[in-house]
Amino acid sequence: MLAIRRSDVFRPFEEIQKEMDRLFNDAFRGLNREQSEASILSPEVDIYEKDNNVIIEMDIPGIDKEQLEIKVEDDILSIRGEKKLEREDKSKDYHRYERCCGAFQRVFRLPEYVNSEEIRARYEDGVLKIELPKKEEVKKEAVKVKID
Repeated sequence: MLAIRRSDVFRPFEEIQKEMDRLFNDAFRGLNREQSEASILSPEVDIYEKDNNVIIEMDIPGIDKEQLEIKVEDDILSIRGEKKLEREDKSKDYHRYERCCGAFQRVFRLPEYVNSEEIRARYEDGVLKIELPKKEEVKKEAVKVKID
């Protein structure tokens, strides 16, 4: 009589399970990569107003300042950048690769009260901060109202 070990009986099912795990991991790894690429290809911004300026702040870590381009044309502010990620290190055996590279562009219509001739930008620690000064005639001082 031929003796069948318990491990032999379940081996085909274990192989199927391993293959299913691999397929699911590959599928979800693709989704995660698409989500992370989408976030760098369209970085989110904070836009707020102070007394004399409109401020735009954008988190774009990993991008060199030289890879950024900011232009104003016909009251349209255009911010372009590119994150380059080069992997020439053959000595590393990657288990997971999620960091992405690519180009992005954000475009904003400037309010008519912004002085586009004096826009200033600063890029520090992965944060781009653009100061859009208001025109002099728009700057208003607060008027204190007397209460009777």
